[in-house]
Amino acid sequence: GTALSESSELDVWPMLRMAFVVLVLLIMLPAMFGLSLGITEAYMKILIKTLEWATLKIQKNSEEKKTLKPSSSNGLIQRDDSSLEKEIVELRRNRPRPVEGGDFALSDVFYFSRRGVESIMEDEVTHRFSSEELASWNLLTRTNNNFHYISLRLTILWGVGVCIRYGILLPLRVTLAAIGISWLVVGTTGVGFLPSCRLKDWLSELVHVMCYRICARGLSATIHYHNRENKPKKGGICVANHTSPIDVVILANDGGYAMVGQVHGGLMGVIQRAMVRACPHIWFERAEMKDRHLVTKRLRDHVNDKNKLPILIFPEGTCINNTSVMMFKKGSFEIGGTIYPVAIKYDPQFGDAFWNSGKYNMVSYLLRMMTSWAIVCNVWYLPPMTQQEGEDAVQFANRVKSAIAHQGGLVDLSWDGGLKRAKVKDTFRQEQQKIYSHMLVRDDSSD
Repeated sequence: GTALSESSELDVWPMLRMAFVVLVLLIMLPAMFGLSLGITEAYMKILIKTLEWATLKIQKNSEEKKTLKPSSSNGLIQRDDSSLEKEIVELRRNRPRPVEGGDFALSDVFYFSRRGVESIMEDEVTHRFSSEELASWNLLTRTNNNFHYISLRLTILWGVGVCIRYGILLPLRVTLAAIGISWLVVGTTGVGFLPSCRLKDWLSELVHVMCYRICARGLSATIHYHNRENKPKKGGICVANHTSPIDVVILANDGGYAMVGQVHGGLMGVIQRAMVRACPHIWFERAEMKDRHLVTKRLRDHVNDKNKLPILIFPEGTCINNTSVMMFKKGSFEIGGTIYPVAIKYDPQFGDAFWNSGKYNMVSYLLRMMTSWAIVCNVWYLPPMTQQEGEDAVQFANRVKSAIAHQGGLVDLSWDGGLKRAKVKDTFRQEQQKIYSHMLVRDDSSD
């Protein structure tokens, strides 16, 4: 028995060494230098063909049984962009007797009633904080429709997919992520001992980019960068829409950034302390985050140094499900300097990158990411923007937000992402009341 156990151990170690060598040569080294051996491309082609077959099978079954109704990402209610004043004027025009001056008209109630019912059925905000439902199944069990019960072949294919995702992809991706994070801590700690010079800055950026590329390969990330001539430059501020914590990994694959965030404990704290030794990232204590003047001063000091990496900021302040862009906090636009907008759009067909922090903790979310088929996204670098004369920070933020939404094909919303955890402020309701009252007063004064 002892001889058999020893021989089995001897057989296992060469296999593990061989697997590690293959991992390093075929995945890690190409990833570190931004190269590809075509493995990811071949994997994506097979995956696309498989998903296309599954889609055709689902559509055929749906036509035969008429039981499955594809969900629409556009929502239940079709809204127009008409303003309060325009719609009420239209209602009054259709009355048999036009309303005189600024008199209240009972027909005005229909506008507010309709808006209220629409919000109860499906408001513009709530469903931005939940995963987008796909019209076609992607062989993941993350859909409201039980697609894998359609046919035996589809069920078998789904089962094989589960084995591949959890038995092969998950261990491989966890290993790559562990190597990437370990190398980030070790590499940045080593670079941190060097004196401040150009060599240190170059090595720091190189280590950061290499580690993020390894982590991205651990997610089978396929990233398409567009308009690289507009990439953020040193001394600038990069702002982007926010879908997931891996947004940082996606952007840092293509260049170095100075991160901004709150000081954490545990493993995250170890990583933060190692990173800041090599690169001037900006970490705030919890108490400091509440001091807007201190935060603005530290960010402005960083931007004024044209030798430092661009700051990466997500002005929404929370993760949105990649169907829209919500209100940008004005603080990022009060610092001054050049803003480099970036639009990020994920393809949900291969995996849902959105982090619903109210439903999943970080560990559960990362498990979902590492058991998805892949992370596929497009990144657009937009032309740099500066604050125009007579434009305040809020107007500047809205202009940048609109540009990002337009480029990424996202819905431009004025709502605050903070509604994910808080109720609508009374001031918003009061603003709507003021608009209506001003309309009545203006009509009355015009007579």
